[in-house]
Amino acid sequence: MDVGIHGSTGRVGRLLIENLKNDNDAKVHMLHAIEEFSFPIPEESVVTESYEKLFEKSDVVIDFTIAFATETLLEAALEHPTPLVIGTTGLSPHQQNLLNEASKLMPILYSTNMSLGVAVLNKLVSLASSSLSDFDIEIVEQHHRYKKDAPSGTAITLGESAAKARGLDLEEVRVSGRNGLIGERSKDEIAIMALRGGDIVGRHTVGFYNDGEFIELNHTATSRDTFAKGAIRAAKWIVNQENGLYSINDCLGL
Repeated sequence: MDVGIHGSTGRVGRLLIENLKNDNDAKVHMLHAIEEFSFPIPEESVVTESYEKLFEKSDVVIDFTIAFATETLLEAALEHPTPLVIGTTGLSPHQQNLLNEASKLMPILYSTNMSLGVAVLNKLVSLASSSLSDFDIEIVEQHHRYKKDAPSGTAITLGESAAKARGLDLEEVRVSGRNGLIGERSKDEIAIMALRGGDIVGRHTVGFYNDGEFIELNHTATSRDTFAKGAIRAAKWIVNQENGLYSINDCLGL
């Protein structure tokens, strides 16, 4: 399987290249880049700034970039439908709509987090949220100082899992900050707080709090390699799917 990488000069892009070097079923073929590489790349790979060439020579394209770059990728993909794996977070409503439209022409796996652990965490959060209906829900996410969007896409997804399990719309009950004399906490609100600092790869804690007891579900990523490995697994799966929009849960059978 020939893999194209969008965002190939980035931190996850580098890990994708490293992991694919020793893969028996897939290899790096096309590297989309507008910057110079600060690390060695496979001799057989082709570097290009052309989206047309990226899609033409790839069986699947993996994207880990930023929102506006993913938007450009999706617009180009409408002209050259190719299976996509997208791990970019912070997409706007317009970009989400573009993602939905593109998935009508090609299979796309979109996930705010490619790790198996987070996929399982989402399932646990849904179960806890429905079972502990009287408990208050608070979510805290921690990331490195360079992360540009907040709260993280993973935290939003966890919040959506918790809200859906209670029949709520996250955007109607989400709280992203507290300051001053704000009054008592409402029953349905779900808080999502973002912390930034150092080199934290990613840490998400979903807490369920009640009088006399509380439960906290936590996932900590200690290496971005888990995202790269998850994306490659997703790429191998998505190439065999019908057109449509899929999640990492679909890939993992959860």
